[in-house]
Amino acid sequence: MKRYILSAILMVFSWSVFAAQPEGAEIKFEKTSHDFGTFTESNSKVTCTFKFTNTGDKLLVIHQAIASCGCTVPQYPKEPIKPGESGEIIVTYDGEGKFPGHFRKSITLRTNAKQEIVRLYVEGEMLGSN
Repeated sequence: MKRYILSAILMVFSWSVFAAQPEGAEIKFEKTSHDFGTFTESNSKVTCTFKFTNTGDKLLVIHQAIASCGCTVPQYPKEPIKPGESGEIIVTYDGEGKFPGHFRKSITLRTNAKQEIVRLYVEGEMLGSN
């Protein structure tokens, strides 16, 4: 009986040590949302940058960056990001031809990180040109 208890304790201990070690890519953003504030229809194109770091121990690959609307365009690194290195997602919102007012758009990232899907958000208030 003592052997079974000792074996169980050793299995739990070895599993907890194994689970505590990072394995794979991990993406960590400085922020996941950006507020453009108020801008006018005559200056309807606004851009922001989301900075991230691969805090894991494997290469980070961003497979896709999909915006919720055609008025929002994300640019992302196509090359793998090494462990400890950083990268940027540049998001441009173009309100030309859109109705003035408040907007909130999402960008969905698909990666090989432990958290496979990450959503970034941009929002703002575009004032009419009148």
